[in-house]
Amino acid sequence: MAERATITPFLSISGQIQPDDVPELARAGVQTIINNRPDDESDDQPRSAELEAAARGQGLNYIHQPVVSGRITDDNVAEFRRLFDEVQGPVHAFCRSGMRSISLWALSRAPHDSVDSIIQAAADHGYDLGGIRERLEATAGSRETSGSDAAAFDVLIIGGGAAGLASAASLIKRRPGLSVAVVEPRDQHYYQPAWTLVGGGTFDPADTERSMASVIPRGCKWIRAAAAGFEPDNNTVVLEDGERVRYSSLIVAPGLKLDWDAIEGLRETLGSHGVTSNYRFDLAPYTWELVQNLRGGKALFTQPPMPIKCAGAPQKAMYLSCDHWLRQGALNNIKVEFNNAGGVLFGVETFVPPLMQYVEKYGIHLAFKHNLVKVDGPARKAWFEVTDEQGQVSTVEKDFDMLHVCPPQKAPDFIRESPLANDAGWVDVHPETLQHPRYRNVFALGDACGAPNAKTAAAVRKQAPVVAENLLAARDAHTLNTLYDGYGSCPLTVEKGKVVLAEFGYGGKLLPTFPLRPDVPRRSMWLLKEKLMPWIYFDLMLKGREWLVNTEHGTPGE
Repeated sequence: MAERATITPFLSISGQIQPDDVPELARAGVQTIINNRPDDESDDQPRSAELEAAARGQGLNYIHQPVVSGRITDDNVAEFRRLFDEVQGPVHAFCRSGMRSISLWALSRAPHDSVDSIIQAAADHGYDLGGIRERLEATAGSRETSGSDAAAFDVLIIGGGAAGLASAASLIKRRPGLSVAVVEPRDQHYYQPAWTLVGGGTFDPADTERSMASVIPRGCKWIRAAAAGFEPDNNTVVLEDGERVRYSSLIVAPGLKLDWDAIEGLRETLGSHGVTSNYRFDLAPYTWELVQNLRGGKALFTQPPMPIKCAGAPQKAMYLSCDHWLRQGALNNIKVEFNNAGGVLFGVETFVPPLMQYVEKYGIHLAFKHNLVKVDGPARKAWFEVTDEQGQVSTVEKDFDMLHVCPPQKAPDFIRESPLANDAGWVDVHPETLQHPRYRNVFALGDACGAPNAKTAAAVRKQAPVVAENLLAARDAHTLNTLYDGYGSCPLTVEKGKVVLAEFGYGGKLLPTFPLRPDVPRRSMWLLKEKLMPWIYFDLMLKGREWLVNTEHGTPGE
């Protein structure tokens, strides 16, 4: 479970817990769990009802007190104080990162304890409450503030994923004297490109996970909290506990939101009844379990409307599954179907013929314009909205023995509702400079970025130096001459041991790294995907070592 901080003998705090963590809390003597997160804040969050059932099953009391990130009200504090006074025995409170819960406790204790002791108790467990000191002192009845103001950084980065950390490393490499901070609530960092291989039984899931503390670049401050909103006119970001953090320059890279709830019934059955997805760390091993156990029946693979991260991932899962079934002599007994909400197999035409050879080899039925809208796991049924050539939409029901789902995807809520968003909800940027068109000290990259490139880790590898160069140029009042060409890479794992390395930029322009025909499945590209890319990611990209990165210089729009 997330690291548990024992604040007092009667209260512990942590980030998000899972149902499987509840027995551990019970063994630790916890008698009441308080959940301070509203449902559906993030895709990796279990619903309150699941946690309540787990708590009741262990004989624990469970309370759901949802508090909106960045908006802790006096009523929220009063309610937390009342709940804490009424419950029996030790309490464990949690939210996304722990900040909301510990802020509620701190504000509820301010009328009774010294503000310095409250702040120190939180700091002893890695929680910085300096941003709410003034509110704590006001609550305590004292206006003798220390004069502290919101923290200020030369560069503030939202998101501790590939994009946020790569851009931090690139900046610090270029200008070590900058004060740089990353806002990220999660304790773990994941190498997501390998989850396809985990689902194909060729990669250890543990090798895709590292602690966040171990990957934060040296010289960069980690603010262990979640961003809740932006005030770009004041150069300020609002955190989940209401603290405001000031910046001179801002990089927005929080990733995207996997919208599991857009498909009726999906969340309830994920991880059971043959329903899986390599888009979640905890489910990729279940994919491999299903593939190994399926000897006959019907396997459905789905792809939602664009944009999605790693557009080839849905069919990569399918090809690796088919390859295993073929090697085991089971493929003739399995009907494989690819249900794609779009109208083509792959968006860059050059790579369609080699992929079609594998579609035919594995006997895969292609169902274009089929968008998954509903799942009934126990009944093993799925429903698709099908659009015909005249644009008419009908609903089709299909049975399955295995269902691999790629969920619909969109920008996080706090991005879509912010002044930084474009009409589609992504962070508005110039596609070549990655600078916001209205706020010139704001840049974006990664999955939340509104540039029309493929959303892949390989894209981030090229975007991070562009953002670093242009952000520094903007700070120095120089022209932004470093341009991003839309580069993205999709290593299409067509079978175990062979990959078609699709590399392309804006408009589908081919941008191969190696002097080889890019549309040929190769053993060498499999080794690149399986062996070299994780090393490139952790030991080069996240450390500012920009191997095979040549940023193009010129005038935007040329």
